[in-house]
Amino acid sequence: MQVDQVTDGAAVRPRGARRQGDGARKGTTTIVDVARAAGVSTATVSRVLNDHPKVDAGLRSRVLRAVKELGYRPSRVARSLRTRRNRVWALIISDVRTGPFFADVVRGVEDIAYGAGYSIFLCNADENAAKEASYIELAVAENVAGLILTPSSERTDLSPLIHSGIPVVLADRSLPSEYADTVTVDNISGAYQAVSHLLAGGFKRIACITGPLQTTTGERRYVGYCKALAEAGRAVDEALVRVADFREAGGSAAMRDLLQEDRRPDAVFVTNHLMAIGALQEIDQAGLLIPDDVAIVSFDDMSWSTLLRPPLTAVAQPAYDLGVESARLLLSRLEGYSGTPRLVTLSPALVVRASSTPVKRPANRRASPSVPHGNSKEGREP
Repeated sequence: MQVDQVTDGAAVRPRGARRQGDGARKGTTTIVDVARAAGVSTATVSRVLNDHPKVDAGLRSRVLRAVKELGYRPSRVARSLRTRRNRVWALIISDVRTGPFFADVVRGVEDIAYGAGYSIFLCNADENAAKEASYIELAVAENVAGLILTPSSERTDLSPLIHSGIPVVLADRSLPSEYADTVTVDNISGAYQAVSHLLAGGFKRIACITGPLQTTTGERRYVGYCKALAEAGRAVDEALVRVADFREAGGSAAMRDLLQEDRRPDAVFVTNHLMAIGALQEIDQAGLLIPDDVAIVSFDDMSWSTLLRPPLTAVAQPAYDLGVESARLLLSRLEGYSGTPRLVTLSPALVVRASSTPVKRPANRRASPSVPHGNSKEGREP
């Protein structure tokens, strides 16, 4: 859901434009115009107008000069919205296209927020740092009560929120800073369980398709993969590791590349369900049998996992609980908790199904997985 910024007027008057007789109406300048004229963000303008103490004196002077030159006047409508926004939370999701996982996270947040008398507005950062920063600025400018965020990378900047006194909770992914409460799933443990299961099944060349390593989810799931191999006395074979983008196309390209290795993998651990779909498509198109030719385990247990043939082994995440716990931490901040940042780590669970069993099928009965995608070809009968 796209969120439009609330502005205080309808038209733009450039700096130096005449205030009378030029067709422009008095009072139509917006906060965006002021920010542009002063060369600052809308969040900075908002902090100056609300007399926030932590604003650089030089920036304050530039903003006030622009306000005076443009004749900016906040409207009564905008003031009423600001009054009402103390009952609104912002929720910035790294990529809503991940589907059911973040849908359950959002539902968990919304259930707690609604029960406490708050509303939420949802923003999709699309794994884009600039887009994420613009939504953080919007949240500050609109003076939300609090914000829940899944960071796009370890470089996500929380300083606009911290300087504005807006409490923030990180959900699903963490940041190196210690300024925010955080709720995550134990990604290392989940990946370790998945790869240990494949090792116990006798698979030798276990590949890993991981997400971006600048995200804690991608990096920690890869760490879990390495940990399981190390404890089994196996070295990590870099020829069996691919870094993709947590999306279907990335998983497809990574799996296609792995299958072209001189010694292809006999199993693959894929670190989210969208990349797993892409990997399944490539295995299907190569005419390979799961699990006889290539076993597969996915991080994320989706409702369609049991509909595949064979059903997909997956690491189940408590997505709804992740949203609930994130909302509870934010609510406690709004109700007066001012202690040090807290970390809540939820436990995943490996759900074993037939896609990872080492049982061989007869050579004359080759089958490919049924893939939940409209463009995939028909699965062969087992």
